[in-house]
Amino acid sequence: MVVIDEAHLLDNAQMEAIRMLTNHDMDSGSPFAALLVGQPTLRHRLKLGVLAALDQRIAVRYALGGMAPADTADYITHHLKIAGRSDPLFSGDAVSLIHNAARGHPRAVNNLAVHALTAAFAAKSAIVDEKAARIAVTESGHD
Repeated sequence: MVVIDEAHLLDNAQMEAIRMLTNHDMDSGSPFAALLVGQPTLRHRLKLGVLAALDQRIAVRYALGGMAPADTADYITHHLKIAGRSDPLFSGDAVSLIHNAARGHPRAVNNLAVHALTAAFAAKSAIVDEKAARIAVTESGHD
C-alpha cells in the first residue's frame, strides 16, 4: 500500500502512472493499492475525461466535511492551549466569522486565525475581535 498525500498536486502524467501501477495482470488481483489524499479539487480532477480510467479504478471514496461551529471554537482553543495561552484570545464573534469564512476546514481556520492574530496585533488589540477577523477574511479572499 502506498499513501500519496497532496495528490491534488499531481499532474495528469503522474496520475496515469498510478493507474498503470494498478493495472498489474489485467485486474486479475492487483497487489498494488494506493490511497490518494488531497484537497477537494482532487475529486473534481478525477472526473476529467483524461483521468476516467483511474477514476473507474477507485473502489472507495471519502470526503471530510468541515467542522461544526463548536468544533471550530474547540479547535482554536486547543491550539491556543498548546501554545501556552489559557485565557480567551479570540472573541466569540471572531471565531464565528472565521468558522463561516473557512467553512470549518481546519487548514483555512488556521490561516484565518493567524491573519486575524496579525491584524489584532497591528491594531494593538489585546483580543482578536470581529474587526480583526473581518480584516483577515477580506485580505485572504475567503469572503
